[in-house]
Amino acid sequence: MNAAQALLVACPHCHARNRVPAARLAQAPTCGRCHQALFTGHPVALDAAHFDTHARDSDLPLLVDFWADWCGPCKMMAPHFEAAAAQLEPRLRLAKVDTEANRTLGARFGIRSIPTMALFLHGRELGRQSGAMQAADIVRWARATAGI
Repeated sequence: MNAAQALLVACPHCHARNRVPAARLAQAPTCGRCHQALFTGHPVALDAAHFDTHARDSDLPLLVDFWADWCGPCKMMAPHFEAAAAQLEPRLRLAKVDTEANRTLGARFGIRSIPTMALFLHGRELGRQSGAMQAADIVRWARATAGI
């Protein structure tokens, strides 16, 4: 990635797309629409209405945790996924999709077991990993899969 290259980054708050020079990603950029931070160090909760804005229309890889509230391993992995977000942003965006509340997304991506993580870039799935993982393993897998 060229440091002068402008990337499209979806806002985790209002979902507006923002052009951000690659060199400014680590300089706490804010959204042009809502003026909130583009990177919070926390996963963004996504639903069907906003999923493609982050997975297809953004230039950042998107690591999605497909989970459900009734899933014990999902609950065990949640703090590790949260910790991974703080380590992986601003190079990757992390998101959570509740498969119970967003059944269409679970069906769209053929999610058969949870937790399942999938990494997307420009709408294309780059990799998938099922089962609970520790933060260090999530970071290692995401970096290797995204090539960063």
